[in-house]
Parts: sequence; C-alpha cells; structure tokens
Amino acid sequence: MRLRTLMVTAAVTLLGGVTAVVVASPAMAAGPTATFVKTSDWGSGWEGKYTITNGGTTTMNGWAVAFDLPSGSSVGSFWDADMTRSGQRFTFTNKSWNGTLAPGGTASFGLIGAGAGSPANCTLNGASCGGTTDPGTQVPGTPGAPSVTGVTQTSISLAWGASSGTVTGYRVYEGTTVRATVTGTSATIGGLGANTTHTYTVAAYNSAGESARSATVTGTTSGGTGPTVPGVPGNFRVTGTTGSAISLAWNASSGTVTGYRVYEGSTVRATVTGTTATISGLPACASRTYTVAAYNTVGESARSAAVSGTTTGCSTGPLPAHFLTGYWHNFVNPAVELRLRDTPAAYDLIAVAFAEATTIPGAVTFAVDPGLSSALGGYSDADFRSDIATMHSRGKKVILSVGGEAGRVAVNDATSATNFSNSMFNLIQSYGFDGVDIDLENGLNPTFMGQALRNLRSRVGANLIITMAPQTIDMQNATVSYFKLALDIRDILTVVHTQFYNSGSMLGCDQSFAYSQGTVNFMTALACIQLEAGLRPDQVALGLPAGPGAAGGGVVAPSLVNQALDCLARGTNCGSFRPPRTYPGIRGAMTWSINWDVSNGNQFANTVDPHLATLP
Repeated sequence: MRLRTLMVTAAVTLLGGVTAVVVASPAMAAGPTATFVKTSDWGSGWEGKYTITNGGTTTMNGWAVAFDLPSGSSVGSFWDADMTRSGQRFTFTNKSWNGTLAPGGTASFGLIGAGAGSPANCTLNGASCGGTTDPGTQVPGTPGAPSVTGVTQTSISLAWGASSGTVTGYRVYEGTTVRATVTGTSATIGGLGANTTHTYTVAAYNSAGESARSATVTGTTSGGTGPTVPGVPGNFRVTGTTGSAISLAWNASSGTVTGYRVYEGSTVRATVTGTTATISGLPACASRTYTVAAYNTVGESARSAAVSGTTTGCSTGPLPAHFLTGYWHNFVNPAVELRLRDTPAAYDLIAVAFAEATTIPGAVTFAVDPGLSSALGGYSDADFRSDIATMHSRGKKVILSVGGEAGRVAVNDATSATNFSNSMFNLIQSYGFDGVDIDLENGLNPTFMGQALRNLRSRVGANLIITMAPQTIDMQNATVSYFKLALDIRDILTVVHTQFYNSGSMLGCDQSFAYSQGTVNFMTALACIQLEAGLRPDQVALGLPAGPGAAGGGVVAPSLVNQALDCLARGTNCGSFRPPRTYPGIRGAMTWSINWDVSNGNQFANTVDPHLATLP
C-alpha cells in the first residue's frame, strides 16, 4: 500500500515472469494492423497488449479490435479501451482520446485474461488484424439469407446460403448472443419454450475474423397439447436462517410443474411441491450454496441462479459487528506523522504498517522506524508499546501488517511457515499486538501461509485477529492464490478488506461489465464476487483510500462508501449494479490510511464510522 502502482500490469506481472509472447500475423501489405503481445503468463491467466498501427496513407477515425477466446477463458480487466462481449467474442473500441490515428500513428490497450487461452480470429475494423491484401486470409463474405426449415415445441431449425471465401464455420446469433456454432450451413436451436418467437442472424468466420451478419429470420416454436419441460424457477432467494437451517423461496415456474428439487452442488437436498424449502441439520456459521429446478413427467428445467446463505452463530470475535479499520504509518511520507495513541477514536482496528522480512526465510521483524522516531521528536519502541496498551484501554485493537507494496516476505515451504509463525508470535508477545494482517502484494503461497496462520492461532488462541488486504486483481477468481488462502482459512479468518483502488476497470460478479474504480458499482460488484464465492458477509469489508494523496486512482468521496455499504447491507442506494441479494452482516470499511485521513481533515472516519452504526 505504501507505493501503489496505478496499473494492474505491475500487480499481475509479479505473479510470475515469462518471456513476452507475440502472436504473429501473416505477412501483409501496408495497411492498418493490430498486433498482440502476451507480456505475462502465470498458467491460470495472462496479461496482454494490442498495438494498433495505421500503416495506411489516410487518417483512421476510430478503431475496433475483435477476437475470440476459447471456452473457459475470459477477460478479467482492461484499460485504454471500451469492451463489449458476445459469447466468446470480445470487441475493444477506442476511447475518446486515442481513436484518431494519422498515417504511421499507433495506439494500444491492455487486458488481463483469465484461463490458459490466447486471442484468435482477430479483426481490426472488420478486416484481418494483419491487413487485408492476402485473399487467403480475407474475412468471409456475408452468408445468404437464413430461412426456418422446421420447428418443434422446443426447437427451431435454420438453413442459409454458404459464404464466399475461406470459411471455418458459422455463428448463429440471437441478438448479441451466440446460440450455435457449426461448420455447415444449417443449425437447430434447442431448449426453447413452446409458442415462443425468436429472431436470428448468421455470420461466417475464419482465421481472419468474422463476416458481417446476415439478414434476420424469425421463427416460432409450436404449441402442442401435451406438457413440456417447466420453465426455470425465478427469484430464488434466502428467506431466513437459524443456527442449523437455511430457508429458501422462489417464484413458480411456467408450464406444468410436478415439483421442485433443491440442489447443493449435484446433490438434491430437498424435493417439494411448493415454492419454499428449509434445509436443516446444518452446523452453526456454515455457508451453503443452492440452486433449484422444476420437474414434471417430461423432464427437469434448467437450474436457477445460485444463492448462498450462512447459518447464524458466527462469532464476530473481539471486534464490533461493523467496524472501521485504518492503517498507521511506521514510516515518513507526505502524510502527517502520528504517534499511535493519537489515532482518532473512530478507528476500531489499527493495522501497523509494516513488519519487514529478515534474512531468515519467512521470518519477520518490527521496530519503530528511525525516520518516524526523529520526525516525532523521539518516539521509541517503549513509547510504541505503551501506546498499544493505551489503545487497548480505549477498547481498540492493534494488529501488525505484513508486507506492503515493497514487502518481500516469502512463506513458500514448511520451514518458512514455521519461521513466520515463530517470529509473529514473538512480536505479539513483545508488543501486545492483537493479530496479523496479510498484505503481501508480491504473491503468496496459500498452502504454507495457511499453515503458518493456523499454527499461530493455535498458540495465541481464538481471539487472534487475522485480516487480509489483497489487491483487487487478487480477488477476481477463487482459484488465485490470495482468494484461495481466504477460502482455505475462512474458519479462522476475521475479515478481508480488498483494496478497491489503484486497479483500473474490473469485472464484477455479474461478469457483464468492467466497472470503473471510484464508483458505487465498482465497490458493490467486486465485493459481490467474494460474497458469492464463499466468504461470509462478516468476513468482507470495503477498502478505500482516505483521500487525495493516498492512492493513484480510485479515490472516492466517503459518502459513496456509505452508499456501497447500504447497497450491500440493505439493497438501497445502489448504482446500476444490484447484488443478487442483501448481506446485512457486511463487516465494514478499511482505509489507507489513518495518516492520510488526518491529513485530509478526518473526512473518511468522520463520514463512514457513524454510518457503520446504522447498518443492520
């Protein structure tokens, strides 16, 4: 946090260096081109860059780069362009300031890919990304007008005229959604409801890109007299929880319904004839995720959207149900210097930044920074220990943060895990810290860091506070190391306060849009990822900068933090993104930092802390 980078690039490349991989295009005559470079690849994802070059003789007024990604791959975030998506085809268009390219001019945009795939079938303004003079790599011609060749109660069959040129296959679109991909000139779209009308277009594609869409064709499924598979149940939701049960409800499905099956994964947990169910026999403070499907004699509907619920009985530990966290600087920078005891009363949890690595693998150490001591007129370790005791007397908790942007603590094997646990335990005993914050921005090993934290808790006890401060990119996917650590230790984890800043645009849990940092949508849509992936609401908090100077991007008015908390806790004050459910237990907020907040007149604490007391 001390020296944040503005671009996602730096955060990702630290996960594993690779040699830059360039996806080469065929040799082309001069003309506009778009060249892709994969600058980093860490197995489960990658970072890439497209460079658009105007090799022609006239000015380009706008550009659009489109490509396909294989199934299982997606775009996690991007910058310097706007993105739309149709199935596995992604289209990036220029921003207002980088769309005009004089002859010889260039523009570029970057992106983070999830999955092992690479872009394919690239087009620039509808032509091959490498140019258009080689007939063998031209985009195919537009398919002939499609026609409906048959219908049933659940399907519509189509046929169309073949495209000119080299054709790899055809995509059938319903609006912007790809409904079928085939190699021939016919397709059947199944899974439709009876007596429903659908409109389609067809496009051909090859390695150079995709053709223009065909004319539209409209078809209507037959009605029939017998039953069909029921429709998908709607508005699936959690209606209540106890210490051993989660109650669910949903809207009735269309069509003939015999009953409903409630699934946990692939296991049926309840079969009912109505639109409610209660799953009982659960342990206290247990999170579960369910779907529901309707069935009749014909078959079973598609599953509903998933919902998650948590039984009651979760211990909030030694902290309030909703609380404010702030980081305290053990160093000197342009923010005001503070003695720990001068931390404003609004802060419930103070994270001391930072513990430092030693020459012993995994081990950490701490002492008052000499520069800070001098700036405060002589602030000693003894003074600091006394201040921790003072904060305890005020009902506050003080933890030691490990890492930061410049931190190089590495816990990558059993020995370093033991060294970490031993050294942290000694610092807790020596200074009186209440716990540890994991802020390792240069990557971590979830297996051995989890081992270290469990060992530490076994020695300190159940009141050990364990927090995490991942960067936004670290909490996009539950398989990424930071997110995996949080899920692996959720039985002992206090809270994750993700840094919702210095990140650029990111996809939210709806996977529909890349939301811009510094907005209510960004905070709620990204917090939703964690809440829907298995963390309890009381383990999720919103991390934001305290104001100007605290971060390179994502600075928000504190009132927007309150709006985001309201949206998550109550479903009110949301932006255009609305979470699939409310999370009344959302834990609170964190800010980088206390020192920056004091420098900016305590606006963050004075605005957010009183609002936390109003949450459910």
